[in-house]
Amino acid sequence: MRRMQGSRVVFGPFVLDPGAGTLFRNAEPVAVGYRALRLLAALVARPGEVIGKAELMDAAWPGMAVEEGNLTVQISQLRKALGPTADGGEWIATIARVGYRFTGAIDERGDAKRLPLPVPDKPSIAVLPFVNLSNDPEQESFADGLTEDLITDLSRISGLFVIARNSSFAYKKKVMDVRAIADDLGVRYLLEGSARRAEGRVRINAQLVDATSGDHLWAERFDRDVKDIFAVQDEVTGKIVQALLGQLRTPPARNRPKNLEAYDLCVRARKLMDDAPQAAQEAHLMLTRAVALDPDYAEAYRWLAMNHWMGWVHSDGPTDAGRIAALGLARKAVAIDPNDAGCRWILAYLLAYERNFAEADREFAKAIELDPNEADTWAALSDITILAGRIEEGIEHIGKAFRLNPYPASWYYLTLGQALYAARRYEAAIETLRRDETYRTSSRRFLAASLAQLGRLDEARTEAELFLVGNPHFTTRHWAATEPFRDAATLEHFVEGYRKAGLPE
Repeated sequence: MRRMQGSRVVFGPFVLDPGAGTLFRNAEPVAVGYRALRLLAALVARPGEVIGKAELMDAAWPGMAVEEGNLTVQISQLRKALGPTADGGEWIATIARVGYRFTGAIDERGDAKRLPLPVPDKPSIAVLPFVNLSNDPEQESFADGLTEDLITDLSRISGLFVIARNSSFAYKKKVMDVRAIADDLGVRYLLEGSARRAEGRVRINAQLVDATSGDHLWAERFDRDVKDIFAVQDEVTGKIVQALLGQLRTPPARNRPKNLEAYDLCVRARKLMDDAPQAAQEAHLMLTRAVALDPDYAEAYRWLAMNHWMGWVHSDGPTDAGRIAALGLARKAVAIDPNDAGCRWILAYLLAYERNFAEADREFAKAIELDPNEADTWAALSDITILAGRIEEGIEHIGKAFRLNPYPASWYYLTLGQALYAARRYEAAIETLRRDETYRTSSRRFLAASLAQLGRLDEARTEAELFLVGNPHFTTRHWAATEPFRDAATLEHFVEGYRKAGLPE
């Protein structure tokens, strides 16, 4: 598993991850500053022990001389953020003239690497990858596409909490107990299934499991013509919603492809969106063919817009032609299917890069209204919010994204690292940006800046040089001019870090 689970600490309704710099209460991120998080991490590491003021100050302000009043202020803010314990007491006790003691009980369920996430207070579900039972390995992408579409359908139902695609696929071809998976993802229900597609027919088996008890709440087999696959998806979604929410609801209408070959191409292209330039070119060919086969297929236009965006990333920044093409494709996707949150957030993101901030904000708000479970929306919104200077709000957004998608694509870590740098949480930024998931990406510029701000100039310059190997045309001036900053102080803070790290002007 990719997440640094060993660092999680669970107490009451809270989960603290010092490595990621996040604190959750019942699956919702808690707004708390970096110093307070460092203090909380130090206290929960030794529950029941009295920790002296000097030791706590060193944990929160390493190598810095600060007044004791700063510690008092941070403890006060931490208490306010945590609120009272279940019995009305305090999580942190003051030991007069000595220090502080964490009074709560640490949840010791499972081993140190498998502490569970808290389960939300609404029905929560993860759709596990459907097993391909066809003799043809080429049908693997069909089973994956079915899984992804069911996740999308369920996430649009108000009243459900739905784990994102990346995190569901972390369990593909893994044999694990359903309770362990549910604990790992912080959900109560799992949907499992299989699919067989052959000779124009499709057979789908699906079952909904309550991981707490192991009971099967619903199970059914569908044997249909392959052209009816989307009707089957709608039926499965409706049955799950009925089982979880107690009433049969018709899923919101979606723009479905009219051509199954276009659908297959789009499913295969989805998997290539976070990959290397060569994979991006392959995805471009697939998606171009998909829209040629089905000119009214919104999702294909959505991914084609993102594919152009990835072209910007791989070529050191947007060209005018690339920007115009991507924005046009995103607008077309929204025009075809205005109820698709994925189309909306991609349009919002591209509009922000055009500095059309008012329209971008409206599109982000609409995307969240349509699907609050769309983790990518929260991650993209975090990026744009940070550059607007609303740092703590941006950190909350990326926290929501990680909760919905605990095993995300690498760009989530880049976004988190950028947010932590903006918040001047340089140590946490370095820890995030040195993770395997993101270390080899363009996030090295933020890593170099974080190291430079801590005075670790030799390390910073090494990272800057490594970044420039993959981005030889990078200049700070061009980057500052093309990123959608709305706050001059935040822009200056990034530029300052780049200059200290030795990145070219």
